[in-house]
Amino acid sequence: MQRKGGRHRDTDGRNKDGPDEDGPDEEAVERVLDELYAAPPSAFVSRREEHAAAARTAGRKEDARRIHAARRPTLAAWAANLLTRSRPEETRRFLELGRALREAHRTLDAAGLKELSAQRRQIVAALSRQAARLAEETGQRLSPAAQREVEATLRAVLADPDAADRWAGGRLEVSLTPPSAFPSGTAPAEPARTAPGAREPRQSPRTASGTHAKDELAERRRKRREERERAEQEAERAERHLRDARAEQAGAQESLHRAEEELGRVHETVTAAEERLRAAREDLDRAERERREAEKRGRTAADAVAEAERAARASARRVDRLADRGR
Repeated sequence: MQRKGGRHRDTDGRNKDGPDEDGPDEEAVERVLDELYAAPPSAFVSRREEHAAAARTAGRKEDARRIHAARRPTLAAWAANLLTRSRPEETRRFLELGRALREAHRTLDAAGLKELSAQRRQIVAALSRQAARLAEETGQRLSPAAQREVEATLRAVLADPDAADRWAGGRLEVSLTPPSAFPSGTAPAEPARTAPGAREPRQSPRTASGTHAKDELAERRRKRREERERAEQEAERAERHLRDARAEQAGAQESLHRAEEELGRVHETVTAAEERLRAAREDLDRAERERREAEKRGRTAADAVAEAERAARASARRVDRLADRGR
């Protein structure tokens, strides 16, 4: 990406040939998010923190906040993301199948529904197996439960256009839940109107009682279904919060580990410096002792020289006196 001043950015949004400009960098953040959601979940938190730290260092606080807000995907959600990233043509055909299925349900085309539903079952099974193979190629084995979550996500993609858009973006954080039934998009038929003056057909007491009982049963079932859906949504939110908390805990533990390693390196550096200082002080003390000893030897030698000079002068004087007497 090129911005004002001809500066280029790498995937962290940092300038390659100059300081960063103030302000968010949307394209850089999008590239970082794509990279994060393409990486295995085990590497997500550490890479996210590295990119967020790089953005903060570059002065892009808003970008750092967006990057840090990204949540680590579950293994099943990551496998579904991997599928759409690695198989774009199959992803396109699958999304087209979903649109055709939803249109068939909307128009209640029975023949089309039968054919497309058969395709749906086959393709969902094939794509979920393919997602498991792609994950295994990267060293991530899907459990049977995780593979069922991938299948549920694919069914949701076929039934729900919003789910399809989320999956196509390749950044799912959790698996998607398909609706209990395919949305038809049709409105209920209006009740037939009675011709003016005609009497409404009277229901027998037994028929009216049976209809009322069916209505009550349907209402109870609807309430139970709504309660179950609310409970499932609450459970999903709680599970998501738990995953987020665990991801944050993992990130904090990883940061602590890095800090402890850095502290250990600093301790080693300080210890080595202290050892060098002690050795230098010992060398200094030894040199000082040698200097004092050398000074002492110098003074002793000077005294000996002075004494020898005095003795030499005295001897010379005796020689001179003896020579004078002999004349």
